[in-house]
Amino acid sequence: MTTLKNTLCIISLFLMTFFLSTCKKEKDKSLYLSHIDEFLYLDKTQPTEVRVADLLKRLTLAEKIGQMTQVARDYLVSESDISDYYLGSLLSGGGSGPSVNLASNWATMIDGYQQTALAHRIPLIYGIDALHGNNNVYGAVIFPHNIGMGCTRNMQLIESAARATSEEMLATGIPWTFAPCVAVARNIHWGRTYESYSENPELVSQCGAAAVKGLQQDNIGNPTSVIACAKHFFGDGGTTNGVNEGNTELTESQLRAIHLPGYISAIQAGVATVMVSYSSWNGTKMHANKYLITDLLKGELGFKGFVVSDWDGIKKINTDYTLSIEQAINAGVDMAMVTDSYKFYISTLTDLVNKGKVPMSRIDDAVSRILKVKFDKGLFETPYSSSSLSSSFGGSAHREIARECVRQSIVLLKNESSELPLSKNTPKIKICGKMASNLGAQCGGWTITWQGNHGNITNGTTILQAIKDKVSSSTTIQYDTLGNSAQQADVAVIVVGEKPYAETGGDSLSLSLSAEDAFIINNVSKTGIPIVLVVISGRPLIITEIIPNCSAVVAAWLPGTEGSGVADVLFGDYNPTGKLSRIWPRDLSQVDKCNDNVVDPLFNYGFGLKY
Repeated sequence: MTTLKNTLCIISLFLMTFFLSTCKKEKDKSLYLSHIDEFLYLDKTQPTEVRVADLLKRLTLAEKIGQMTQVARDYLVSESDISDYYLGSLLSGGGSGPSVNLASNWATMIDGYQQTALAHRIPLIYGIDALHGNNNVYGAVIFPHNIGMGCTRNMQLIESAARATSEEMLATGIPWTFAPCVAVARNIHWGRTYESYSENPELVSQCGAAAVKGLQQDNIGNPTSVIACAKHFFGDGGTTNGVNEGNTELTESQLRAIHLPGYISAIQAGVATVMVSYSSWNGTKMHANKYLITDLLKGELGFKGFVVSDWDGIKKINTDYTLSIEQAINAGVDMAMVTDSYKFYISTLTDLVNKGKVPMSRIDDAVSRILKVKFDKGLFETPYSSSSLSSSFGGSAHREIARECVRQSIVLLKNESSELPLSKNTPKIKICGKMASNLGAQCGGWTITWQGNHGNITNGTTILQAIKDKVSSSTTIQYDTLGNSAQQADVAVIVVGEKPYAETGGDSLSLSLSAEDAFIINNVSKTGIPIVLVVISGRPLIITEIIPNCSAVVAAWLPGTEGSGVADVLFGDYNPTGKLSRIWPRDLSQVDKCNDNVVDPLFNYGFGLKY
């Protein structure tokens, strides 16, 4: 009896344990299912708006304001600030990168920042000015600056260059570029003229849309897509006297007609972000202009992405930084690009919200827009860099695209007695000018560093080397920067132009060649041999008095790393097709006139010779 009783007790205990175990499993399963259901933002099958709304309701005010903050990496007090302040974004300014400037080190650096961010729940979005290639990174392919790309009139080529840029960005772990610039540069005194495709709004509109399509493709979630940013909203290319960060003095109808089309086409192409301009419109700073940012851009044009400030742009609204923050956020700026003042910005914006000076609805709108872009890009699923594109970085396929861009961007301005194309069998060719063997000058500003630099700053082919590679073994190439003893040659190729610059550093009143360049041309012209002048510049220069001394003149703009494209044109392997994307003024008096009213410029808009 006792044995039977014990057996029944054992069976009862087993059945109870099994029952409790089954209940626990079902309970755990239920809890798991409810957990997934609860965190909808983690479910990539959900629509973006559902994921955004789900995550937004979970965020504290501190987390929201952190998402609205983009810090320049050089100004991080501590890397832990990324997670401690819930920072939404980091960026590298021009020249800011890992101590050893290699693509793999960039990926490692950015992955490290991302890992710190993910100690919390929202991934970073890392941004950079990849304006003509992934131009901050050593070894990247550098494409011609936009002024040259506008002269190609080839939208498919512009799209291909942007696509190659996106691949070289992703090889370094960077998903966001502050490009394309869709400014309509009207006055070439402006130091950012080369960032503009044209003085013509329609051409800028076409080129900008092509660049957006190349960067983002049909969907920024594609593995080879990056996030584009149309800039600088808006009117930055129309400031009085071409002063950088100056005042654009136009009626609203003029402002819209000239400077808005590029943004309309970029939005139609799906651009995900827009950057605000430092400039003012009739005295009001763009960073504080609610009518243009909120009513026009987000309302009338229906822009659904997010708006980012320029580098410390909010600080420049007025001398009271607290008031500036209030004005900028209420105007519609969603993310603030800040440097050393990010902690002040965060604490101040928090205080403004708590005091009711910035409504919570404005904060929620800004954060929703930022989260939308992060979800659309797929950062929650794939926050880290991928090595799948590393083999294409700086590779021959991308260099061939850039070389084609150079060929098609070059504009032949003069060709007296059909001096061009040169024969590859010319007995003696004299190469003159420091620019001939100056890769940094070919690339211009925004290359490796913000202002750019002279010399062999990265990998590429100089014009001098390209010419040496092009000619036959029987040709003698003599290189002398000042053009001495040129009379011994059959022809002289003189390469002149502007030193590298960016932004305000490039604002210029003279627009003339340097005294040294003028000396070289005059020195060689005395010998009587034909001169082929190659102009390296970010805008048309005043060369009216120099042209008569030259048999041929070529505008090569800022061609980038692939100098072989210049040699292709000089020696006839490519018959020039480039057309001026802006007028070439005869003198300074024509520079300050409205472009449409210039009479008898040196060369008209659309001018370009063929062989």
